[in-house]
Amino acid sequence: MESIRVQGRTLTGEDLTFLRALLAQYPHWNRTALSRQLCERWNWRNGAGRLKDMAARTLLRKLQARGLLALPPPAHPHPPRPLAQPPSATPPALLAPLTGSLQSCQPVRLELAHGADPRHQVRQWLSDYHYRGFAGPVGENVQYLARDAHGRALAVMVFGAAAWQVAVRDRFIGWSAPQRARHLAGLANQQRFLILPWVHVPGLASHLLALATRRLAADWQARYGHPVWLAETFVDVARFAATAYRAAGWLYLGPTTGRTRQDRQHCLHTSRKAVWVRPLHPRFREHLTPS
Repeated sequence: MESIRVQGRTLTGEDLTFLRALLAQYPHWNRTALSRQLCERWNWRNGAGRLKDMAARTLLRKLQARGLLALPPPAHPHPPRPLAQPPSATPPALLAPLTGSLQSCQPVRLELAHGADPRHQVRQWLSDYHYRGFAGPVGENVQYLARDAHGRALAVMVFGAAAWQVAVRDRFIGWSAPQRARHLAGLANQQRFLILPWVHVPGLASHLLALATRRLAADWQARYGHPVWLAETFVDVARFAATAYRAAGWLYLGPTTGRTRQDRQHCLHTSRKAVWVRPLHPRFREHLTPS
């Protein structure tokens, strides 16, 4: 069979034969054991040397969805989500508004939200108040919780995997398709940014964007063993003017084509968005387009 690309890896017929043989040889293994064995065989690790177990598990699920494998059932299947859920947070209208100048909030700080409790809080606020909701990140990601000088929560943001192909971004970087495939992990996509709805502080959004892009590369390096060189985001122009991105030094590149980040077959469509990027290093192109 022809090679296929799944979860950032090119799989050959030999790879699929190995996976099917593994499933047949160890029918009692669960999905975690299978994904770990796959990582060991491929030496599939992140820059910090840890096995990319979750990426391998996602790859296996995608192969099953294509009808190429039959996996054992999940060890801990998620219960079906109820059709209607009661609100999990106090409605913003009932909360005391946080107002004032940006100076009155200083020093504003960004905290890494990587423990179970802060990640749950980020997810809950995004689920409750972000117009797109939030089901949780997939793959490498860095999450921030912003607080003011008194420890009051102001905002949350999530950076994760970059979009596979964006025409205006790819022209801006100047990389070839093979270079993009090799170095896409050097980009981070700001997937969510939410100023909490009871917070009304002029200039806060651009200030937080500036704080985040100053530290993102180092935080990514510390967590995953490799840096990111460029940040991207997609702004829904029907909802936002992107004033904060412009004020924080982000660059507008143009509109998307209206396809989603998973659209490898050019058949999924969504509304067009404005593409904004922020270089995280003055020589970012040298790192993304090595000869």
